[in-house]
Amino acid sequence: MLRALNIRDFVIVDRMDLEFASGFTVLTGETGAGKSILIDALAMVLGERGDAGIVRQGAEKSEISAEFETAALKSLQSWLTDNELAGDDGACLVRRVIDSGGRSRAFINGRTVTLAQLREAGEHLVDIHGQHEHQSLLRAAAQRALLDAYAGLGAAASAVATAWRRWQGIRQQLTALETNAAAFAAEREQLVWQVRELDTLKFNPDEWQELLAEHARLAHAQSLIEGAQYAMDALSDGDNSSLTQLAAVSSRLDHLLEYDARLKEIIDVIASAQAQAQESVYMLRDYQQRLDLDPQRLKEVEQRLDAVHTSARKYRVTPETLPDALARARDRLAELGGSADVETVRKREAEAHEVYLAAARELSAGRRKAAKRLAEKVTAAMQTLAMAGGSFEAALNPLAEGNSSGLEQIEFLVSAHNGIAPRPLAKVASGGELSRISLAIQAVTNEIAQVPTLIFDEVDAGIGGRIAEIVGRMLKKLGSKHQVMCVTHLPQVAASADQQWQVTKTADGGKVLSHVTVLDDKQRVEEIARMLGGVKMTETTRRHAAEMLGTQEQAK
Repeated sequence: MLRALNIRDFVIVDRMDLEFASGFTVLTGETGAGKSILIDALAMVLGERGDAGIVRQGAEKSEISAEFETAALKSLQSWLTDNELAGDDGACLVRRVIDSGGRSRAFINGRTVTLAQLREAGEHLVDIHGQHEHQSLLRAAAQRALLDAYAGLGAAASAVATAWRRWQGIRQQLTALETNAAAFAAEREQLVWQVRELDTLKFNPDEWQELLAEHARLAHAQSLIEGAQYAMDALSDGDNSSLTQLAAVSSRLDHLLEYDARLKEIIDVIASAQAQAQESVYMLRDYQQRLDLDPQRLKEVEQRLDAVHTSARKYRVTPETLPDALARARDRLAELGGSADVETVRKREAEAHEVYLAAARELSAGRRKAAKRLAEKVTAAMQTLAMAGGSFEAALNPLAEGNSSGLEQIEFLVSAHNGIAPRPLAKVASGGELSRISLAIQAVTNEIAQVPTLIFDEVDAGIGGRIAEIVGRMLKKLGSKHQVMCVTHLPQVAASADQQWQVTKTADGGKVLSHVTVLDDKQRVEEIARMLGGVKMTETTRRHAAEMLGTQEQAK
């Protein structure tokens, strides 16, 4: 729901900070006071196109920001995350700035976004009924989604979309095969040969490292043997070896130990060096005995290395990535259908098409039943909203091949009065009629509506008396499930609200400014009395206003 709206220098508003409540709120005031300006500001911050004309005269820029509570809007949270626009948990802040030159900037949770992104986020947040730009019900996708949700067909619609994507994928594969059959056959033959050759090589990166180490050892075996022998000679076996000299040093110092006991520590270190040198000799002897001059094994290792290098050069990869080359060849072979021919893929395409048609026909049947129920209920609601003889229809217009949404396009058609042919909802000329038709639809489908905030402008155009009371009750009922706001001139509608705001216009220093006051109970009586009695208010109109409010309180 909408928590707050902050407006700076917008048309005739210099500064306005509003906090919103749940339930049903009405905006009332004299004609021209600027009631619809608040709706226009909200539409602007949700992505409506604007120009320099909306900047208050004398100001450098107009700035509007709105804060929404979004904890229950999982689809919006996913969209924000996908677009790297997520903010604080359970909240979304949108902001729009338009300067006096007409340049516009938009932000979601502090990050710069396009107007298209701003509008897309707004579609999850607010529905404005009464002006075409922001009414989701005018979009074909929203009409289809509403009918499916009303019918409980969400899972069926998802299954159809999945079946469609699978069918189209195989269909594209078939088209490609039929168009490039010869080229694909040649590519497939080459891939089969490549996979067979790399499979035969049976290469893995671990073996490669072992081969390199073994080759280095075998290729330099003679040098290794000679090196080990040289080390043993120097340490032990040769004339004047290290061990002989260490023994001589140790013996000489032992004779001197009786003259200076401090030599004991040095003698111990030399003894340790003798022990370590002797251990080195044992290890070298064992190492030398294990070394072999094995020309045959060296030849085998070199042949294996050569085979691996040859394959790597052939496929233009490093030896370590040969398994990746094999995986890519297998994947591409799978894309081409392996050994499958055109007829095999054609059969798969036909089977996938039948699966899609079966799911789509089941979805269509559910939609037809729901469309009839929805039409009857919305038509009945229209009769109570000054549209006697009017009708509503959810038409299912067939599509030649269908699409991911099914075998038909959903289109809401309305006739506002008897004798008028049904027309698409988007072509209803009267803002008041469009708003009341939207109210009828929302009243029927309020349990499944996804957008949390509903705003009605012009809903009371051309109605009054009993019809106005009905409109008020409908809006109040919607307010029990959603946040509802309505601009109204009718006291019957205003009296139904949970909250009432008064919009006034003042002239200050030659500047015309708009202000909003949240009315308490006493102020509501005065405002509704004004709406009832016009310029001159009497005690009678005040009593009538209080009675209307009292009646509404009792109706709660």
